[in-house]
Amino acid sequence: MQSVDLTTLIASCCELRKDWLPARLEQVYQRDRFTISLGLRTLKRRGWLDISWHPQAARICIGDPPPRIPDTFTFSDQLRHQLGGLALVEIQQIDPWERILDLQFSQRPGDSPLWHLYVEIMGKYSNVILTGSDNSIVTAAHQVNIQQSSVRPILTGQPYELPPKLTEPIPSLNEPQSRWQERVSLIPSALKQQLLKNYRGLSSGLVLSMIQAANLDPTQPTHTLRTEDWNRLFKSWQTWLKTLENYNFFPYYTSKGYEVIPWTSETVSDVKSIQILLNTYYTNQLNHQEFQQLRHQINQKINNVLTKLQFKAEQFIQRLQQSDEADEYRAKADLLMAFLHEWKPGMKEILLPDFETGEPVKIPLNPENNAVWNAQNLYKRHQKLKRARIAVEPLLNEVKTEINYLEQVESAISLIETYKTAEDLQTLAEIREELIQQGYINVPDNRSSNSPSSIEFYRYQTPNNFEVLIGRNNRQNDQLTFKVATDYDLWFHTQEIPGSHVLLRLSAGQVADDMDLQFTANLTAYYSRARQSEQVPVIYTKPKHVYKPKGSKPGMVIYKQETVIWGNPHQAKIAL
Repeated sequence: MQSVDLTTLIASCCELRKDWLPARLEQVYQRDRFTISLGLRTLKRRGWLDISWHPQAARICIGDPPPRIPDTFTFSDQLRHQLGGLALVEIQQIDPWERILDLQFSQRPGDSPLWHLYVEIMGKYSNVILTGSDNSIVTAAHQVNIQQSSVRPILTGQPYELPPKLTEPIPSLNEPQSRWQERVSLIPSALKQQLLKNYRGLSSGLVLSMIQAANLDPTQPTHTLRTEDWNRLFKSWQTWLKTLENYNFFPYYTSKGYEVIPWTSETVSDVKSIQILLNTYYTNQLNHQEFQQLRHQINQKINNVLTKLQFKAEQFIQRLQQSDEADEYRAKADLLMAFLHEWKPGMKEILLPDFETGEPVKIPLNPENNAVWNAQNLYKRHQKLKRARIAVEPLLNEVKTEINYLEQVESAISLIETYKTAEDLQTLAEIREELIQQGYINVPDNRSSNSPSSIEFYRYQTPNNFEVLIGRNNRQNDQLTFKVATDYDLWFHTQEIPGSHVLLRLSAGQVADDMDLQFTANLTAYYSRARQSEQVPVIYTKPKHVYKPKGSKPGMVIYKQETVIWGNPHQAKIAL
């Protein structure tokens, strides 16, 4: 993930000063343990200023409105208490070459600042610190004690101190190329390393872009550069410095991240502002990171539970197989009682003819007891195995129901392999919420919600322009089947295979032809666990024939009066 460097920070602040100062602070909301959002209102607009001290994505930019869930963080509560209702009157760099901002708050523009919110955008050392007008620390996003840093502790009540001064030379447009080249090439080493070591204000990404704009190799030793190479590199160097001096930033995305420097005159962009660039890039990157972590967590949990359940099911099946011998024990006992006269003391086994076939049946005996005792022992074993079957069968059915449910959840997860949109992450978040509610994932002080899904269903159009809706997870499946569906629609699902609930929307009097039914069946097969199969049995019926058994888990239904049709998931994939 690309980090916000000095150039990007200056570019963002330039826009913020122009469009958002002065602004009234109306709200403070902490999105997560690394990000706060300040609700600002100017004469022209309202918006949310995101300030993040995330170790990989520290930034300051205008972001999206925060979610409508309670904010329980102490840091935001302290900021809300001290800064609420005040005006943000200034955003200053404490030093032109430092990535530290001073956000100043006062009663109204023109007054002396009452509070300073210092925003330190410094990678894993990023922090947000609130001080009073006397520069005494009131609160900090991350407090640093003496044991963590003897050089610069950050503690409540202590005076705020700046980081140690940078020692590298300051870049300047007035520096001649000869002096600049001499400094960079003083020690024969890789070009990228030499630029980073000899000047402040540079980042690894900026230097790479600068060198690539000059058509050079960043690992190339400085002593191998020719005169024309140095000329091109110095031109890129001055492009950077002129952009900083004139605030002529130009936001655009690249294959590896983003840029704010127009390295060539041919550079094009459809990004409207630095704020949109930063918000979109870091939101997507963090969502992708969270998506991967959440998907792994849920998959790992489901796999562990399924392994235990399948082992338990095998144990129950073995016990049922043993109980199948119950009738055999009773038959042997009946034979023994019928042929008591054949028994002789000391016999270890006896051969008796079967009642129906006449075939000899071998019956083991305890030689220390008589025939009646042996027969009674066989009857007891018959009764014991019979009771075991009565006890085990409902337990096995319960385990099978749980396995079916988890396989349904597993199927929903398998349908979203990679992060593409924010809805993919929200789909996983709802699945995790569902597993928390069902008791598969434990979260201390969890505040779960039973509200309907707020994300969109998958939507498609059949050849005759009928709408097809597909649930993304069990919560959406239930919502689709029991809230959205009407009596005119058709409900689809893979037969005895975990998958999404699918709805073919029809109005009164409309009839779907074979082409529409096949198209919907193909989609149903595609959004199921049998996605890789050639043909998949799919059923469809009226929604009124779909029922949810009392006490059943989310997404689990039974149906009747169904019609079977074969779906082809590969045709659906081609059509999408």
